[in-house]
Amino acid sequence: MCIGVPMQVIRPESGYAICEAAGERREIDMRLVGDQPEGTWVLVFLDAAREVVTSEQALLIGSALDALRLALGGKTEDIDHLFPDLAGREPELPPHLKIQLPPSRKDSADVDATH
Repeated sequence: MCIGVPMQVIRPESGYAICEAAGERREIDMRLVGDQPEGTWVLVFLDAAREVVTSEQALLIGSALDALRLALGGKTEDIDHLFPDLAGREPELPPHLKIQLPPSRKDSADVDATH
Protein backbone atom coordinates (compact mmCIF):
# COMPACT_ATOMS: atom_id res chain seq x y z
CA MET A 1 0.00 0.00 0.00
CA CYS A 2 1.24 3.45 -0.87
CA ILE A 3 0.12 6.47 1.18
CA GLY A 4 -0.07 9.92 -0.36
CA VAL A 5 1.35 12.82 1.62
CA PRO A 6 0.30 16.42 0.98
CA MET A 7 3.28 18.66 0.28
CA GLN A 8 3.51 22.33 -0.64
CA VAL A 9 5.60 23.57 -3.55
CA ILE A 10 8.41 25.76 -2.18
CA ARG A 11 10.58 26.17 -5.28
CA PRO A 12 9.23 25.14 -8.69
CA GLU A 13 11.63 24.02 -11.41
CA SER A 14 11.10 22.47 -14.83
CA GLY A 15 9.75 18.94 -14.31
CA TYR A 16 10.31 18.90 -10.56
CA ALA A 17 9.89 21.05 -7.48
CA ILE A 18 11.26 21.35 -4.00
CA CYS A 19 8.27 20.63 -1.77
CA GLU A 20 7.81 20.71 1.98
CA ALA A 21 5.70 18.89 4.55
CA ALA A 22 6.15 18.77 8.32
CA GLY A 23 9.46 20.62 8.08
CA GLU A 24 10.96 18.17 5.59
CA ARG A 25 11.93 19.31 2.09
CA ARG A 26 12.18 16.90 -0.82
CA GLU A 27 12.72 17.02 -4.56
CA ILE A 28 9.41 15.92 -6.11
CA ASP A 29 8.81 14.75 -9.68
CA MET A 30 6.04 16.99 -11.10
CA ARG A 31 5.67 15.42 -14.56
CA LEU A 32 2.27 13.83 -13.80
CA VAL A 33 0.68 17.10 -12.65
CA GLY A 34 2.75 19.57 -14.65
CA ASP A 35 4.83 22.40 -13.27
CA GLN A 36 3.03 24.17 -10.44
CA PRO A 37 3.59 27.61 -8.93
CA GLU A 38 5.01 28.21 -5.47
CA GLY A 39 2.44 27.65 -2.74
CA THR A 40 0.51 24.93 -4.59
CA TRP A 41 -0.35 21.78 -2.63
CA VAL A 42 0.22 18.40 -4.26
CA LEU A 43 -0.44 14.85 -3.12
CA VAL A 44 2.86 12.97 -3.26
CA PHE A 45 3.42 9.22 -3.59
CA LEU A 46 7.02 7.93 -3.58
CA ASP A 47 8.47 11.36 -4.43
CA ALA A 48 6.10 11.91 -7.37
CA ALA A 49 3.20 14.35 -7.32
CA ARG A 50 0.05 12.56 -8.48
CA GLU A 51 -2.63 15.19 -7.85
CA VAL A 52 -2.98 18.91 -7.20
CA VAL A 53 -5.07 19.47 -4.05
CA THR A 54 -6.53 22.49 -2.30
CA SER A 55 -5.11 23.71 1.00
CA GLU A 56 -8.31 22.45 2.67
CA GLN A 57 -7.83 18.96 1.20
CA ALA A 58 -4.17 19.00 2.25
CA LEU A 59 -5.21 19.84 5.82
CA LEU A 60 -7.79 17.03 5.95
CA ILE A 61 -5.35 14.49 4.53
CA GLY A 62 -2.61 15.65 6.91
CA SER A 63 -4.98 15.32 9.86
CA ALA A 64 -5.97 11.80 8.78
CA LEU A 65 -2.28 10.84 8.57
CA ASP A 66 -1.75 12.26 12.08
CA ALA A 67 -4.66 10.11 13.31
CA LEU A 68 -3.13 7.06 11.63
CA ARG A 69 0.19 7.70 13.41
CA LEU A 70 -1.62 7.98 16.75
CA ALA A 71 -3.67 4.82 16.11
CA LEU A 72 -0.56 2.86 15.15
CA GLY A 73 0.94 3.98 18.45
CA GLY A 74 -2.12 2.75 20.35
CA LYS A 75 -3.41 6.24 21.15
CA THR A 76 -6.98 6.20 19.84
CA GLU A 77 -8.82 7.82 22.76
CA ASP A 78 -8.95 11.33 21.29
CA ILE A 79 -8.63 11.39 17.51
CA ASP A 80 -12.09 12.62 16.49
CA HIS A 81 -10.79 16.21 16.22
CA LEU A 82 -8.52 15.00 13.40
CA PHE A 83 -11.59 14.07 11.33
CA PRO A 84 -13.69 17.27 11.41
CA ASP A 85 -15.43 16.32 8.16
CA LEU A 86 -16.53 12.91 9.53
CA ALA A 87 -16.87 13.09 13.32
CA GLY A 88 -20.31 13.69 14.76
CA ARG A 89 -22.34 12.53 11.77
CA GLU A 90 -23.80 9.30 10.51
CA PRO A 91 -22.05 7.57 7.59
CA GLU A 92 -23.54 8.21 4.18
CA LEU A 93 -23.24 6.22 0.99
CA PRO A 94 -22.00 8.13 -2.06
CA PRO A 95 -24.69 8.79 -4.70
CA HIS A 96 -23.30 6.24 -7.19
CA LEU A 97 -23.77 3.46 -4.60
CA LYS A 98 -27.06 4.73 -3.18
CA ILE A 99 -28.78 4.44 -6.59
CA GLN A 100 -27.88 0.74 -6.72
CA LEU A 101 -29.88 -0.05 -3.58
CA PRO A 102 -33.39 -1.50 -3.84
CA PRO A 103 -36.07 1.16 -3.19
CA SER A 104 -36.83 -0.17 0.30
CA ARG A 105 -33.18 0.37 1.37
CA LYS A 106 -32.59 3.84 -0.16
CA ASP A 107 -34.23 5.69 2.72
CA SER A 108 -32.27 3.82 5.37
CA ALA A 109 -28.93 3.83 3.49
CA ASP A 110 -27.64 6.94 5.22
CA VAL A 111 -28.37 5.63 8.69
CA ASP A 112 -27.39 2.00 8.19
CA ALA A 113 -24.43 2.03 5.80
CA THR A 114 -22.75 -0.94 7.47
CA HIS A 115 -24.96 -3.62 5.82
